Amino acid sequence: MSTTKSAINQLAFECAVERLKKVVRHTPLTYNQNLSKKYQCRVYLKREDLQVVRSYKLRGAYNMMSSLPKEQLAKGVVCASAGNHAQGFALSCKKLGVPGVIFMPVITPQQKIHQTKMFGEDKVTIKLTGDTFDDCAVAAKKFTEENGMTFIPPFDDYRIIEGQGTVAVEILQDQPEIDFLFVPVGGGGLSAGVGSYFKTYAPKTKIIGVEPEGAPSMFEALKAGHPVTLDSIERFVDGAAVKRVGELTFSICKEVLDDMRLVPEGKICSTILKLYNEDAIVVEPAGALSIAALDDFADEIKGKNIVCIVSGSNNDIERMQEIKERSLQYEGLKHYFLVNFAQRPGALKEFVNNVLGPTDDITRFEYMQKSNKEAGPALVGIELTCKENYSLLLASLNHHRINYTELNKDEILFTYLV
Repeated sequence: MSTTKSAINQLAFECAVERLKKVVRHTPLTYNQNLSKKYQCRVYLKREDLQVVRSYKLRGAYNMMSSLPKEQLAKGVVCASAGNHAQGFALSCKKLGVPGVIFMPVITPQQKIHQTKMFGEDKVTIKLTGDTFDDCAVAAKKFTEENGMTFIPPFDDYRIIEGQGTVAVEILQDQPEIDFLFVPVGGGGLSAGVGSYFKTYAPKTKIIGVEPEGAPSMFEALKAGHPVTLDSIERFVDGAAVKRVGELTFSICKEVLDDMRLVPEGKICSTILKLYNEDAIVVEPAGALSIAALDDFADEIKGKNIVCIVSGSNNDIERMQEIKERSLQYEGLKHYFLVNFAQRPGALKEFVNNVLGPTDDITRFEYMQKSNKEAGPALVGIELTCKENYSLLLASLNHHRINYTELNKDEILFTYLV
């Protein structure tokens, strides 16, 4: 690794490991038979979903907080987060006996609020502020300054990066020969820390950063040569959806990442379902990122040792229906139409009997009422057993002169109606 001002002193990783010994679990590096067979290589999963707070975020938060002078720490700490960083921060407050204030957006699900309170107990206070993370972060930093406390950022600090980098220390202790390492990227703390350690102790390993297609903040930053603020992002992969990566994390990642890949949100959902159905592994969307990228490298990784970091498993069960829906749409198995049925008896029956294939299934049906109380077009959701049947369905719709609009291909209508 080149010697630059962004390079981390490797001794810092050893210090971080010592600080974290009694708090952080050395998570397993498990061989995955199904993925190894599929890609004809040896795939190992770094199971940070099995961490104490079910994500790697505890490492950075505790490392930074335990590094602060006692006098400074005693004044209290503050963070802004609606997810994993909040939970790692909360447990750190409890372990260190330090008062902490956590700012979360008003729209934060109760499950995440409950989890955060559970880890922090009486040491943390939660303040719900603003509708977005950005609003929340502004309020948190203002509160920090007004009360003489210390702000614990989610990624853009050397001590945070060094804490996250202890993931790499454990990986190389368990498997020193690694050809490819796939790392999920949000703000860049994990990829900067893990990448720095690998470039020093395993420089031959190719490090691939992976982001969701709808939040390509590191991808765009690397392309531009500096961090950029995205106008808007898809927040579905909430553990890796940030509008702007850190200045510090970017300066490190541009040196240590060998490649960046973007993965569609639908593919991430399909990966989540496969991990659950085939391996009984429950992951959050960001936790599936590294595995979802393997298809793009299928030829390169044959016969190689591969490690995918599974970053977390804080997935609200209420999201599973949306995950299934996104997966079906990505796989080409779920389609929505606006259908103008002829205003006569039997029109719907004819549609079901004559237009649909023998294995096609209507999973949603609702009429759009006209202002004169007559039936208008119907919203019809159809699920197929294989994506090849879609062309047959369209041919049947056209053959029977059905007046329809494909909603999947009209983003505005789809978002509004579905």
